Formats: sequence, structure tokens, C-alpha cells
Amino acid sequence: MRHEAAVSVLDVSYAVQQQTSPGPPEGDRMPHADGVSEDEFRAAMARLAAGVVLVTAYDPEDGPEGADVGMTATAFMSVSLDPPLVMVSVRDGSRMDELLERRPYWAASLLTENQRQTAGRFAMKGRLSDRLLFRDLPHTRGKSSDAPLVDGALATVECHTEQRIRAGDHTLVIGRVLAAGLPQAPHSGPLTYFRGRYHSLSKGGS
Repeated sequence: MRHEAAVSVLDVSYAVQQQTSPGPPEGDRMPHADGVSEDEFRAAMARLAAGVVLVTAYDPEDGPEGADVGMTATAFMSVSLDPPLVMVSVRDGSRMDELLERRPYWAASLLTENQRQTAGRFAMKGRLSDRLLFRDLPHTRGKSSDAPLVDGALATVECHTEQRIRAGDHTLVIGRVLAAGLPQAPHSGPLTYFRGRYHSLSKGGS
């Protein structure tokens, strides 16, 4: 499962995460089922439409003033109502994976169809530093997580990691929602990801 950009087995996550770490020892790896290639698996999962979020966290150890880190993701979902839990899939060895292993606070902003440029920038391999991207991104710092919350997002959630589960070449990060934010009156629909492209649910959107 899992995108430095987004994931959900085939999401932006694959595109977004820039670093990868060595996988488990050869003897611990489970072979693909007979007849199922990686390309076939990706192609099948690409047909599962998903919402797009920007996962963010603050690293107080990066430089004298700390630094914000962001990752576009499509492998994000609600897990439980009581307690309120959400989950995001993060590629092993990525900048976000390394940070969330050290720091339990993070946030997710549910992007609108008008924010596909933001999704694309934080999903790009070899992109500019996140520090520069955040300078051009209107955002507010979350009171519960200290992570950036994207202005104009459909909704935002601030989380504290409750559990990390290793799953293949990704880690499933389950977080308890500490705070949720809703805009007064969202004027656009959600940004979605389908067959390797961003889409809009608005009439005539693509």
C-alpha cells in the first residue's frame, strides 16, 4: 500500500516519496501471487478513485527554527469513530516516514479541486525543498499538532500517532484525531485521483 506523493497502493505516494530504504531480508519477502506482476497490480489499483490529502508535520530538529514537511497522499482513510482514528500509508524510508517515527504529531488537509497544484508540488520527485514550498502555500499552524494546515481545504484533522504497522514497503500510521477543522462554506468539491490523474467531481470537471 502507499505516494512521496500519495498512496493507496498506487497513489501519489509512489510519486511523492523521494527516499526509499532497503526492504526486509530476502528470506522475509513474500513472493507475488502467481501471475500477478507489479505493473498489473498498479494498473488495477489505479482504477480505485481516491481523495487527495496533504499530510504535514513539523520537525523541530531541522535547523535552528525547525522545518515543515509535507507529503501528498491518497491512501488516507477514517478508521474509527470511538475513539476518532484515521490512517495514512507512508512509504518506508521517506522523509515523512523518518519524521513520524520520531515525532507523533501530524496533520492532514483534505484538498479541494482548486488545489491540484498544491497536490502536484508536494508529490513531485526531486522537488524543491519543502521549506520553499510552504513559503508559497497559504496555511495556518495547528494548535494541537504544530503542523501546517492548508488554508481553504475542505477539512483538516490534527493527529497524534497511536500505532505504526509495517505493511510491505509502506508503514500504516494510525493517528488519534485531536482536532478537526471545517471551513465556513466550501465553494468547491474534493480533489480526486484516478488512473494516475487528478480529477474534479464538479459537473464537467476533469
